[in-house]
Amino acid sequence: MPTRRPTRRTILAAFCLAGLSLAACEKKAEDKPAEPKAGATGTPAPKLRVGFSQIGAESDWRRANTESIKGEAAKRGVELVFADAQQKQENQIKALRSFIQQKVDVIAFSPVVETGWEPVLKEVKEAGIPVILTDRAVDVSDPNLFVTFIGADFVEEGRRAANWVVKATGGKAMVAELQGTPGSAPAIDRKKGFEEVIKAHPDIKVIKSQSGEFTRAKGKEVMETFLKSSEGASINVLYAHNDDMALGAIQAIEEAGRKPGVDIKIVSIDAVRAAFEAMVAGKLNCTVECNPLLGPQLFDAVEALAAKKPVEKRIVTKEGVFEQAQAAEAIKTRQY
Repeated sequence: MPTRRPTRRTILAAFCLAGLSLAACEKKAEDKPAEPKAGATGTPAPKLRVGFSQIGAESDWRRANTESIKGEAAKRGVELVFADAQQKQENQIKALRSFIQQKVDVIAFSPVVETGWEPVLKEVKEAGIPVILTDRAVDVSDPNLFVTFIGADFVEEGRRAANWVVKATGGKAMVAELQGTPGSAPAIDRKKGFEEVIKAHPDIKVIKSQSGEFTRAKGKEVMETFLKSSEGASINVLYAHNDDMALGAIQAIEEAGRKPGVDIKIVSIDAVRAAFEAMVAGKLNCTVECNPLLGPQLFDAVEALAAKKPVEKRIVTKEGVFEQAQAAEAIKTRQY
């Protein structure tokens, strides 16, 4: 059968249909918004991921510290990978290695103890991840294994506690000392600072000293032992490396039939709300502040690192000293 040649009319109709289709396609393309290019202005920046290893939840101070860090991360839109070490260094080392595997942008942690970190910190450095220390420092041969340390001056806190003892006792005291976790930076430094001051006052003697592990329960247990010892009756001052141990010791003193804050003057460190309550009740005489609200300073440093801005090697928190007479007014504004 011979092929039918298209007529002039069919050719014109085909062109008209093609024209309509093309116009419709062009109209549809105009209506569709253009896809933004990667990295174009207005494209949200990738979310920062920060791995944070906390010591645990051994005290009111530590819980306030954790809340400050979690709250500030959420406020700034930072993805926080949080790990609770439950007071064990091996758990923190595992957490740091896990953060490496997860390829976080920054690693921050509050070390349980000062030593034993060099191998894992070298692994972190090889992975190209900057490290921020919070609250506690580490003892390493290479200071470049971490970018900065944010926290209190623990030695100065010990000095402040000792200066209060000198003033409150006229330079004559028989002191019982509740130390923090053995090997931890605050325990080492708070003892050092206290001893620096009292060595100029030979009538102030530390007659009992033992770790209460920074916990209320252990503080009570150790204080009970102190009071039952041969030197127990002569103790007239208690120096506790944190408020929680002091609060535990107050229970032990009362159960022994003595008056905390009167028969035994008490100075401790942290300045948590419960310490102010004890001062208002006349059971604690002085608390030296150690500010746990490190979240803003930590994430200022994180954002500076992300922006490739310089960060100070040592960032010290601002703190004060509160005595019993100030407690009723000061407690009104305590955030922790």
